[in-house]
Amino acid sequence: MLLAWDLWGHVVIATLLTIPVGWGVAHLLTRFRERSNHPEPARTAYADVFIVIGTAPWLWMILTPGDPSAPDRAVGLVPFHDLAQVVTGPAGTAFVQVGGNLLVFAALGALLPLRSQKLARLKIVAAVAAAGSLTVELLQYGLELHRVSSVDDILLNTTGAVLAAVMTQRWWAG
Repeated sequence: MLLAWDLWGHVVIATLLTIPVGWGVAHLLTRFRERSNHPEPARTAYADVFIVIGTAPWLWMILTPGDPSAPDRAVGLVPFHDLAQVVTGPAGTAFVQVGGNLLVFAALGALLPLRSQKLARLKIVAAVAAAGSLTVELLQYGLELHRVSSVDDILLNTTGAVLAAVMTQRWWAG
């Protein structure tokens, strides 16, 4: 866990510092949308801002180059193969890897259905999260970031978004 903090503590601190700024931006965006006669200015403004604040740090972490001694590119196309290797390894590593992958699109999953009635379906949340995750994995591969592009990451990222959506279901738009 300390290694995770050493590697990513600056991202956590930067994220925490953006939260008060996010409230201000969401408030201003709400006022702008009110003047534009937007049907739900506050709901959409806060959802939009906090989807970005909740997702951007994870994208920052997973699009940061990995260990330069690792291969430029590695691909895991067999579902659950990479995940099985992670969970049979050290518990701390498994916790960080699985937990982190579940959280990558959790803010998106939690807030997208609150934003719009059209987006308030688990299938849509899953599709958006899977598409976003696939994009990230393709970027990791294409940019040669010394990271593994794995189907398991897509599955975990999507699962995390759907679980987060389920947790906010009582507040969905509509």
